Amino acid sequence: MNALEVKELTKVYPEFTLDKVSFCVPQGHISGLIGRNGAGKSTTIKGILWLIAAEGDVAVFGRDIIKDEMAVKQMIGYVGGGFRYYPMNTLAAIRKAYAPFYPTWNQGKYEKFLAQFGLSERKKVKELSEGMKVKFALALALSHGAKLLIMDEPTSGLDPLSREELCDIILQLVREEGVSVLFSTHITSDLMRIADDIVYISQGKLLAACPLKELLGKYRLAHFSSLAEATAAKAIGVKAVKEGYEGLLARDMQISTNVTVSDATIDNIIVHLEKANEGERVC
Repeated sequence: MNALEVKELTKVYPEFTLDKVSFCVPQGHISGLIGRNGAGKSTTIKGILWLIAAEGDVAVFGRDIIKDEMAVKQMIGYVGGGFRYYPMNTLAAIRKAYAPFYPTWNQGKYEKFLAQFGLSERKKVKELSEGMKVKFALALALSHGAKLLIMDEPTSGLDPLSREELCDIILQLVREEGVSVLFSTHITSDLMRIADDIVYISQGKLLAACPLKELLGKYRLAHFSSLAEATAAKAIGVKAVKEGYEGLLARDMQISTNVTVSDATIDNIIVHLEKANEGERVC
């Protein structure tokens, strides 16, 4: 079963359109949602959560979010970028305001997460580091039995060690708690470490929705001595670099012996597909 199914999600604004985005998050998977600023990642998440009125269908573990909104939202834990609680509030005060919205709130599980994350309810928000704020948001999101965790830029602003620790926590939640994850981020090294699948949105359109290994295996990064050479090779998203030109080549494409190739990273793929993007889906 899929933890999340999104079908033709569409939202039209005066200057931007999220255009029939469809993808799924298989149960027990971590799916990375990627794309440049303004691509439509946050709009997609808001549409999934029904925070904006959008067209299309969204189902969580087979249940329609519009027809069964209250029950479905009990199954979702949300962690957004930033932490917008009043800084003078204690964590206890926030929990007391938050928990009554969830009939399935599990105080024992909440206290277990606090202990695991090294959090004290006596602390005020202003006393928490950015990493501790994200951990507290996770404790809240997961203490009502949520089986789908949706995270919008949770590692933004965290130092490398805090990001590493958060990635470890997410992996542990998937393995031990059976949680499925949709994880929006610009930090592709985090995705390389934990993601099973990639959902790539560009200019409001879906470019890719496939396993991470499939996307990485689709392209090679090629280095050319001249623009004419890159053009002749039909390289994708050719751009000038310090020593010549580079672009993507399909993995199975024949190349001339004087072209240097290497494995493409997610960053390479994003940069060159954005340059070449004409709104076509790539996998």
